Amino acid sequence: MYYEASDFVETADNETLALIARTRELTREYYFSDYRDTEKRTAILQELLGSIGENVAIDTPFHCDHGNNIFLGNDVIIGMNCTFVDNAAIRIGNKVMIASNVQFYTSSHPVLPQERLIPDWKEQQTPFFRTYARPIEVKDNAWIGGGAILLPGVTIGENSVIGAGSVVNRSIPANCVAAGNPCRVIRYFDPNEKRQ
Repeated sequence: MYYEASDFVETADNETLALIARTRELTREYYFSDYRDTEKRTAILQELLGSIGENVAIDTPFHCDHGNNIFLGNDVIIGMNCTFVDNAAIRIGNKVMIASNVQFYTSSHPVLPQERLIPDWKEQQTPFFRTYARPIEVKDNAWIGGGAILLPGVTIGENSVIGAGSVVNRSIPANCVAAGNPCRVIRYFDPNEKRQ
């Protein structure tokens, strides 16, 4: 795989570590908040996330690294125990359903050890490995089935459905059902077709 220099991200500098620590505090506060106290829970999410639309429900536990790289549209449901590794932007459109245990991984590491490992990492005071990050986007009206995993750089097209347990390693077009490991289109549909 080819990487641009801009794909690599800093994961252990003081600013990033402080952001992650604050994110952990906010997700812990959200977890222990009263489920019925929607005003407080919404306020926590507004502080945690990059942006949040109206009528958004995020069940707990909810896990993320930065929080400020997550952008949610209107009418979004995120099930329990979802993980958003948001070293790059995660953009969720409107009327999106995300089932429980879904994982969004914007970051990964090069496969080749000579690209992944940093020989003089101690002198540079960095981690011993390189991390790259690419954004993930889920377009309007999509539905991500339980336990699905979305990998760096993928886009889920408008209206599309991702089957439970799928591993999405490439973008999925609009108006289709896709499933499997690796995730592949099973069938297309007409979103305007009237059901009998």
